[in-house]
Parts: sequence; C-alpha cells; structure tokens
Amino acid sequence: MPFGVDEAGKGPALGSMFAAAVHCEDASALPDGIRDSKRLSPDRREDLATTLREDDRIAVGVAEIPPARIDDPETDMNSLAVEAHAEAIEAAADDLERNASADAPLTGLCDACDTDADRFERRVTDACSLEAVEIDARHGADDESPLVGAASVIAKVERDSHVAALAEEYGPIGSGYPGDSTTREFLAAYVDDHGALPPFARESWSTCEDLLAEAEQTGLEQF
Repeated sequence: MPFGVDEAGKGPALGSMFAAAVHCEDASALPDGIRDSKRLSPDRREDLATTLREDDRIAVGVAEIPPARIDDPETDMNSLAVEAHAEAIEAAADDLERNASADAPLTGLCDACDTDADRFERRVTDACSLEAVEIDARHGADDESPLVGAASVIAKVERDSHVAALAEEYGPIGSGYPGDSTTREFLAAYVDDHGALPPFARESWSTCEDLLAEAEQTGLEQF
C-alpha cells in the first residue's frame, strides 16, 4: 500500500481544509514515531513533516480547499473531502519519480471521511484523474497505517502553518474551531469592528452566520 491520505481542518469555522497524500514504496523508510497527528505535539509534527519532505524516497502531495469553495452552496463537506483526497493523490503522483517500466497502478489507503467507507472509496477513485489508481478507504486508518499517519502529519502541519499566517496578519484567532473561546472572541470582535466576517471565515458555518445576524440586528436596533 504505497500511499496514504488524510485531511485536517474539516470542521473549523475559519480557514482552509487541507489534505495530504504520502507515497513511499518501503514503509521502513518512514521516520520513527509516525502516528495520527492528533497524538503528537506540534514540535514533533513539524520535525516529522520536515523529515518526510526531505527524503527523496518519499513523495508528498497537498491539496487546499479554501473557504470560498467550502461556502459554495452547490457542494458539501463530504464532497469537498473527496475532492481534497483526490487532488492530494494527484499532487503526490506529480511529485513521484516513477521509473518508465512501472506499469502497476498506484495503490493506497484513505482515512474515510464518510460514515460509509466503501462509498468514500468509490467517490475518491472516481474523482481522481489518474488512469491507474486503486484506492481503499477505512475509518481509523490514521491509527492503523503508518502511511496514512504520515499524511495526517503533513496535513496538520499545513493547516497549522495556514492558521499561524492568518494570526500573524489578524492577531490571535485561536485554532479556528467553533469550540475555541479565542476563535469565538476574535470573530465577535472582528464583526463588531467591521460589520462583516473576516475574509477567511466560512460564512456558511452556523457560528459565523449567527454572529453576522446578531451584528445586523444590533445595527437595525440603532435606528
């Protein structure tokens, strides 16, 4: 199973979602300590991501789904997760230097982002533009497969870097998740100051919709 795929940032109210695919013919080439990114410290994730990207035996592909795509009323998060996984696989294939005689299809495992893992597997396969690819999908694959664990590390580091860049420009925004008090305080203050959501907010998320509705109601009451 030479590639693994996982995502990070499916549920936040702020910022993009990322998916990563990691391809490696020999799993023993992966650095020690690979596991689901949620079980690793930020510093350890950064170290592992750097090691993965610097190893010529390992190909990495990343896909970003920005808030504008997430807010599109013509789609949904399950479909976007499918697209993200497929785009990450394609990006890893672009990064992969396969020898000319390698006729076997690319095979790999996705961490299923759907309650029906078989359906997610079929949808990612259909969405992937590669002619020869065989995809499996399972729940909990980031714990079971070192390759999917590696992908989870890359995806999480990409998401964290994205959030850090936003915080550098806009000030503390927290993790971007609705349950994060720093995120809620940032959103409330931003809407209060600007009368609109920040450009990196997922406007279709209930947290963002509710804050904007409250601001609009307050504005009406002032007349």
